[in-house]
Amino acid sequence: MQFRRRKNPVAIPRTAPSFEHIVTQASESFLWRRDDYPWERNVWNFHPEYEIHLLRKSSGVVLVGDHIGEFGPGYLTIVGGGLPHDWVTSVQPGELIEGRDIVLQFDAQRLRGSAGLLPELRELEPFLERSLRGMVFYGRTALDGADIMERMGEVSGLSRFCLFLDLVDLLARTDEYELLSSPDFSPVLDAASLDIIQRTLTYLFQHFAEDLKLPEVAELAGMTESTFSRFFQKNTGNSFSDHLAKLRLWQACKLLADTDIAITDICFQVGYMNISNFNRAFMRKHKMTPSSYRRLSRQRLTMRA
Repeated sequence: MQFRRRKNPVAIPRTAPSFEHIVTQASESFLWRRDDYPWERNVWNFHPEYEIHLLRKSSGVVLVGDHIGEFGPGYLTIVGGGLPHDWVTSVQPGELIEGRDIVLQFDAQRLRGSAGLLPELRELEPFLERSLRGMVFYGRTALDGADIMERMGEVSGLSRFCLFLDLVDLLARTDEYELLSSPDFSPVLDAASLDIIQRTLTYLFQHFAEDLKLPEVAELAGMTESTFSRFFQKNTGNSFSDHLAKLRLWQACKLLADTDIAITDICFQVGYMNISNFNRAFMRKHKMTPSSYRRLSRQRLTMRA
């Protein structure tokens, strides 16, 4: 099975720059909201505020700094100030996932500034430092954190603020977490660069199963091949080929776990031209064969039933 290249590829569509300006009410010390998906702020973006993000439903690809992974319902993360991030779900034209996300955004400097009056807040400093790389929580912490974020929607004022303190205390004390982005990830955080990266990431997510080549995508981004390669590496932390491979293997894992499609067919469906390359890439990423991954996924489902 061969994928045909598009005869007349269109330029990567332009969108607004992706710096997110966050405004809280005068009566609030942080922002809490429930978001549908997609909407205008569901893009590769950054902001100085810290963000605690709960994916309530659906699945997809998570991008935090140079980390590319997958999420499902209950996925709970915190992203430190200035760290680019996005959570992408494949939707049909016109499809809307109501209430996919709960988002909590707060200014870490306000917490630090309040430590002079409330010295207990100083205990949060190691947590705030870890969060600059992005953290994903699991186990009991993820369940309890999601419950607190849901309950915040039912209250306001001091009651909501008390839940906020409960949440950051929970996340600061737990050892049920993984760091996401590499410590040396340092993108160029200007609006023009992030605009190009945002458009490029969207394009790659929409077309990763096709026979994409670096020169083609560089041309669509309006750069030479060498310039685009350096630019992409600097601003995503991944080479073009690594990023493409991670997207393809994410989709392969989803198909292996959720369908009975033959592994050879999955190989071609996610963009690999031959099964040997697919098997090598899968083994390198997951330390097991695709058939072993499918078997383990089904065993986990049986155990949960």
